[in-house]
Amino acid sequence: MASDLDGTLLRTDGTVSPRTRRTLARVEDSGTTVVFATGRPPRWLRHIADATGHRGIAVCSNGALVYDLHQERVVDSYPLAPEIGLAVVDAIRAAIPGVSFGVEFGETFGHEQTYEPLGDFASQTFVGEVTELFGSQPAVKLLAKHNGHDADVLFAKASEVAGDLAELTYSGGAGLLEISAPGVSKATTLAAFCAERGVSADEVVAFGDMPNDLAMLSWAGTAYAMAGAHPDVLAAVERRCPGNDDDGVAAVLDKLFGFSTV
Repeated sequence: MASDLDGTLLRTDGTVSPRTRRTLARVEDSGTTVVFATGRPPRWLRHIADATGHRGIAVCSNGALVYDLHQERVVDSYPLAPEIGLAVVDAIRAAIPGVSFGVEFGETFGHEQTYEPLGDFASQTFVGEVTELFGSQPAVKLLAKHNGHDADVLFAKASEVAGDLAELTYSGGAGLLEISAPGVSKATTLAAFCAERGVSADEVVAFGDMPNDLAMLSWAGTAYAMAGAHPDVLAAVERRCPGNDDDGVAAVLDKLFGFSTV
């Protein structure tokens, strides 16, 4: 079972409902592996691990890291090479004036002076030139931000000039683009994880709501788009799941697994 977090498994306030927590425990106890597939870095998953009883595996940072929530440690990684990241920066900056960049490392985050970060604490964040940021440690994700474009427009413009250099996607953040190593996505990392365990795509049920979920939803044998998902997701995925504030993922899993809802 693979599920996105924000807008999918988590309620709008970022919490895990009691019903969802109970259902995830039942799914894992049945012998099914629980995978959270998210754009979040590991440092944003510790309260999720606490809220779910330290169950499951997380495919983090759109596939760049695999994080064991039982042990709270990274068990696999697919980093973004500095030379590729810098080539993407040059291409996007030349085509889209006013764009700024951040570099995600998993446990820390660096950004240019003009980049306005979301959700990071000062102790986890440092500021510098993008060339310096890439030289500090292996990066897992590059972020491009532009206050004058929404994510759909920014994605379209950036894909024209950098789509052949790396994996570009987005998850609905205003004017925010997420960039991974070439060929790295939630889908590729989930597929590799499953292949190592002898699990085929048709044995996987997946849930998501945003463009960064599309490849995973296309790969999984059974896929559900959340009610209120991005139009591209609704157009591509036939099955529907009730909304995240209605415990939609838990409702579908309870039905699929035959769990009692009492």
